[in-house]
Amino acid sequence: MIKLTRLNGSPMVLNSDLIKTAESSPDTMLTLITGEKLIVQEDLGVVIERVLVYRARLLAAVARRLPASTDLHPVVSLASLDVSDEPGATKIPTPEKKDRDC
Repeated sequence: MIKLTRLNGSPMVLNSDLIKTAESSPDTMLTLITGEKLIVQEDLGVVIERVLVYRARLLAAVARRLPASTDLHPVVSLASLDVSDEPGATKIPTPEKKDRDC
Protein backbone atom coordinates (compact mmCIF):
# COMPACT_ATOMS: atom_id res chain seq x y z
CA MET A 1 0.00 0.00 0.00
CA ILE A 2 1.28 3.46 -0.85
CA LYS A 3 0.21 6.83 0.51
CA LEU A 4 -0.88 9.37 -2.09
CA THR A 5 -2.80 12.64 -2.17
CA ARG A 6 -5.85 13.17 -4.37
CA LEU A 7 -5.89 16.33 -6.46
CA ASN A 8 -8.37 17.91 -4.00
CA GLY A 9 -5.83 17.44 -1.15
CA SER A 10 -7.40 14.46 0.60
CA PRO A 11 -4.95 11.72 1.55
CA MET A 12 -5.47 8.15 0.38
CA VAL A 13 -3.79 4.77 0.56
CA LEU A 14 -3.69 2.70 -2.63
CA ASN A 15 -2.90 -0.95 -3.23
CA SER A 16 -0.10 -0.47 -5.77
CA ASP A 17 -0.83 -3.88 -7.32
CA LEU A 18 -4.02 -2.34 -8.76
CA ILE A 19 -2.14 0.22 -10.88
CA LYS A 20 -2.33 -0.68 -14.56
CA THR A 21 -0.81 2.50 -16.03
CA ALA A 22 0.51 5.82 -14.76
CA GLU A 23 0.76 8.95 -16.88
CA SER A 24 1.94 12.49 -16.35
CA SER A 25 0.02 14.91 -18.56
CA PRO A 26 0.65 17.34 -16.67
CA ASP A 27 -1.16 15.89 -13.62
CA THR A 28 -0.34 12.34 -12.60
CA MET A 29 -3.18 10.04 -13.62
CA LEU A 30 -3.28 6.45 -12.44
CA THR A 31 -5.46 3.94 -14.27
CA LEU A 32 -6.35 0.96 -12.13
CA ILE A 33 -6.99 -2.56 -13.39
CA THR A 34 -10.68 -1.94 -12.64
CA GLY A 35 -10.70 0.91 -15.19
CA GLU A 36 -11.02 3.58 -12.48
CA LYS A 37 -8.85 6.63 -13.03
CA LEU A 38 -7.27 8.57 -10.15
CA ILE A 39 -5.52 11.93 -10.39
CA VAL A 40 -2.97 12.52 -7.65
CA GLN A 41 -0.81 15.47 -6.58
CA GLU A 42 2.44 13.48 -6.51
CA ASP A 43 4.72 13.54 -9.54
CA LEU A 44 5.00 10.34 -11.58
CA GLY A 45 8.55 9.79 -10.29
CA VAL A 46 7.35 9.96 -6.68
CA VAL A 47 4.61 7.39 -7.37
CA ILE A 48 7.15 5.07 -8.98
CA GLU A 49 9.55 5.50 -6.05
CA ARG A 50 6.84 4.71 -3.50
CA VAL A 51 5.84 1.56 -5.38
CA LEU A 52 9.49 0.42 -5.55
CA VAL A 53 10.03 1.13 -1.84
CA TYR A 54 6.87 -0.75 -0.90
CA ARG A 55 7.76 -3.80 -2.99
CA ALA A 56 11.37 -3.80 -1.78
CA ARG A 57 10.14 -3.81 1.82
CA LEU A 58 7.86 -6.76 1.05
CA LEU A 59 10.75 -8.69 -0.51
CA ALA A 60 12.99 -7.87 2.45
CA ALA A 61 10.34 -9.16 4.87
CA VAL A 62 10.04 -12.40 2.90
CA ALA A 63 13.82 -12.77 2.75
CA ARG A 64 14.09 -12.43 6.53
CA ARG A 65 11.56 -15.22 7.06
CA LEU A 66 13.11 -17.76 4.68
CA PRO A 67 15.87 -20.15 5.78
CA ALA A 68 19.40 -19.19 4.80
CA SER A 69 20.12 -20.36 1.27
CA THR A 70 22.32 -19.44 -1.65
CA ASP A 71 19.15 -19.26 -3.76
CA LEU A 72 18.02 -16.37 -1.57
CA HIS A 73 20.75 -14.02 -2.83
CA PRO A 74 18.72 -12.66 -5.81
CA VAL A 75 15.78 -11.84 -3.52
CA VAL A 76 18.02 -10.06 -1.01
CA SER A 77 19.66 -8.14 -3.85
CA LEU A 78 16.28 -6.90 -5.03
CA ALA A 79 15.23 -6.04 -1.49
CA SER A 80 18.40 -3.97 -1.11
CA LEU A 81 17.43 -1.81 -4.08
CA ASP A 82 18.88 1.69 -3.80
CA VAL A 83 17.09 4.28 -5.91
CA SER A 84 18.91 7.22 -4.32
CA ASP A 85 20.30 8.26 -7.72
CA GLU A 86 16.77 9.12 -8.85
CA PRO A 87 15.72 12.78 -8.41
CA GLY A 88 13.90 13.23 -5.11
CA ALA A 89 14.41 9.58 -4.17
CA THR A 90 15.24 8.26 -0.75
CA LYS A 91 17.50 5.39 0.15
CA ILE A 92 15.59 2.24 1.03
CA PRO A 93 16.58 1.01 4.47
CA THR A 94 18.02 -2.49 4.37
CA PRO A 95 18.08 -4.83 7.33
CA GLU A 96 21.43 -5.41 8.98
CA LYS A 97 23.03 -8.80 8.50
CA LYS A 98 22.08 -9.93 12.02
CA ASP A 99 18.41 -9.19 11.21
CA ARG A 100 18.51 -11.19 7.98
CA ASP A 101 19.94 -14.26 9.71
CA CYS A 102 16.89 -14.67 11.98
